[in-house]
Amino acid sequence: MARDWALFLHLTGVLLFVGGSIAVTALRLLAIGKERPSESATLLRAVRPLVPLVGTGLLLTLAAGVWLANELRVPYDSGWLQWTYALVVWLGVVGAIAGRLDRRTRELAEREAASGDRPSPELVRRLRDPLALTLDASMLVATVAIVALMVWKP
Repeated sequence: MARDWALFLHLTGVLLFVGGSIAVTALRLLAIGKERPSESATLLRAVRPLVPLVGTGLLLTLAAGVWLANELRVPYDSGWLQWTYALVVWLGVVGAIAGRLDRRTRELAEREAASGDRPSPELVRRLRDPLALTLDASMLVATVAIVALMVWKP
């Protein structure tokens, strides 16, 4: 019975974490193609309530995953678990950096929306910033890798 609850909570966490991560990425990418700053600002604002969802999902995934590993007697030092832990640390560090960059971009879009709502080269540059896009892509790859490690346990 405990194993079933651990698995249920683990999968619930995964769904929140992965679903939220995909939604955040989609909103961020959709904001790039908008003509008016107000449209980009609206999409970037929609990311904010998803961040706690992603964080809660990740924490639930980890907590229930540790519980499930204990129930299944999986050694905590298994290679696939160590890789998962490393990827989670990566997500935390990169997420903090990317989050700050995205917040500054959103704030710029909001300021420009309030002062005429005309496209600006600075907003376009920030929305297409290669560093921010690379960080976002790396988090998506890390998320997929975590799911792959969970499913295939190499």
